[in-house]
Amino acid sequence: MLWVGLGNPGQEHARQRHNIGFMAMDAIARRHGFSAWRKRFKGQVAEGMLGGQKILALKPETYMNASGDAVQQAAAFLKLGTPDIWAFHDELDLAPGKLKVKKGGGTAGHNGLRDMQRAFGNADFWRVRLGIGHPGHKDRVTGHVLGNFAKVETWVEPLLDAVADAAPLLAEGQHEAFMTRVALLTQEG
Repeated sequence: MLWVGLGNPGQEHARQRHNIGFMAMDAIARRHGFSAWRKRFKGQVAEGMLGGQKILALKPETYMNASGDAVQQAAAFLKLGTPDIWAFHDELDLAPGKLKVKKGGGTAGHNGLRDMQRAFGNADFWRVRLGIGHPGHKDRVTGHVLGNFAKVETWVEPLLDAVADAAPLLAEGQHEAFMTRVALLTQEG
């Protein structure tokens, strides 16, 4: 399986809401003892086993708008079709800290998803939608997604920990159980 964290490379982008996909890949790789990150396929890759499945984690370094190039290159090398590709990405239409898994669908204006769809000629890949909330008005969207997480957004680390904890369920194809486990782990006590 190819798990792709969508984001932008560089320290200046590291804590931005748009980079929660990168953060999720880092959390999963750390928790499950994946190999060290190394340059490959126009990005950074780490390998590991989850739920009996070999996972290649990819953080494209092509910037969000050209994510499809890195993903397509990795998928071609691994001889994987879109059903074996998972994109972990920020989602404006979900409340902060919420998560949903879905296969296919539209891009909702997300440039990383749009470029993956362009590269593969279809939208049949899986998505792990990581809610960052909507700023309230479309004119504020760019500043919101490219803004750093604020200190008061205390839900970020618990969500990333929960995603890493539940990741084996996702690898096993237990999508509902994965979502349930993340929801249980992130409930406010």
